[in-house]
Amino acid sequence: MSVSPARRVAYEVLLRVFEHDAYADRAFRSAAEGLDERERAFAKRLAYGAVQRVRTLDYAIEALGRRPVRKLDPPVRAALRLGAYQLGYTDTAAHAAANESVELVRAARLERAVAFTNAVMRRLAAGMRPLLDSLPDGPLKESYPDWIHETFVRALGAEDALALMRAMNEPLETVVRVVRGEPPEGAEATDVPGAYRVGRVDERLVAEGRIWPQSRASQLVGLVVGARDGERVLDLCAAPGGKTSQLRGEVTAVELDPGRAGELRENLARLGRGDVTVVEADGTALPPELDGFDRALVDAPCSGLGVLAQRPDLRWRARPLPELQLALLRAAAERVRPGGTIVYAVCTINPDENEAVVEASGLRALPLGEEWPQFAHPRRPEFLLTLPHAHGTSGFFVARLARE
Repeated sequence: MSVSPARRVAYEVLLRVFEHDAYADRAFRSAAEGLDERERAFAKRLAYGAVQRVRTLDYAIEALGRRPVRKLDPPVRAALRLGAYQLGYTDTAAHAAANESVELVRAARLERAVAFTNAVMRRLAAGMRPLLDSLPDGPLKESYPDWIHETFVRALGAEDALALMRAMNEPLETVVRVVRGEPPEGAEATDVPGAYRVGRVDERLVAEGRIWPQSRASQLVGLVVGARDGERVLDLCAAPGGKTSQLRGEVTAVELDPGRAGELRENLARLGRGDVTVVEADGTALPPELDGFDRALVDAPCSGLGVLAQRPDLRWRARPLPELQLALLRAAAERVRPGGTIVYAVCTINPDENEAVVEASGLRALPLGEEWPQFAHPRRPEFLLTLPHAHGTSGFFVARLARE
């Protein structure tokens, strides 16, 4: 029996992510080359779903297979994870999931493990759904590290934390920004100006610079900056350039990594923003000539806990970065003229990287909740906080701060 192309791609992604520390999106892009649209969609669902759910899958494999996952050969581990995901979270027939997992192990030339794989898959076929149903609500059932669950509870309370985890285990809406011309056919306007909900991203329109894939929350950040023609605007950590291209005025975009700076230049050119000056520099140690800006955007690196739906492996590698965020925010504030403003944004739902960083900066927060009431932070309405379970978009914290 041969293995379907979609399942083989998903298996390859699981191996690369968990055995070689690859990023899921990059592993999938290379593994899925040559698949047709239908197979590609199925492969992505299997690969991303199994990566997201790996904590729960491993628990089931150990409980029903009676063998520690860490002691399994990598191909067996990946094949069982893929099979368990299909049994627990898709409508795949049990015999198909079992047979193809066995064939993946056989193709890896582990004939000695074929009987074991078959036996575990049979136990999973019988017991996977009952086991999942028996798990209490929480991070094991939803497959998150305990520390992320605890962070969400601290930020939102237990009920919203559970709703948030569930929402980020499912695909969010697909949204594009209209850069020029008319919205794509069938696109639906949203509550963020310029943001349109679409069934799929038309790559031809992206290549032509007419649209840009960008969540409503991400577009909101660019709008909050409020840059105007004639102003000087500083954008730290600017790549890949979606928000940068939203900024009006004389824009200087800073990016530390040369590869990402090259990508930033290409994207800005495609989006008709060849007028943006790209500077390769460390945002915490800016060249002295970058000074006297009217506005700044600090879209800082962060744990990414608001974009876990889009990045399935991030929950297993995320870490908070409050020290770096504070250093970037202070560096930007030093280069803004008195009376200017700084927008601080991070795609995370973690008070230590959000409110705490703003408070440590000593900068005065300008109220945003009245301007964007639908996205007002539930406890601190001077800030914005978009939430996947409440707003259907990625999770962003946004503050607008004044340089006194």
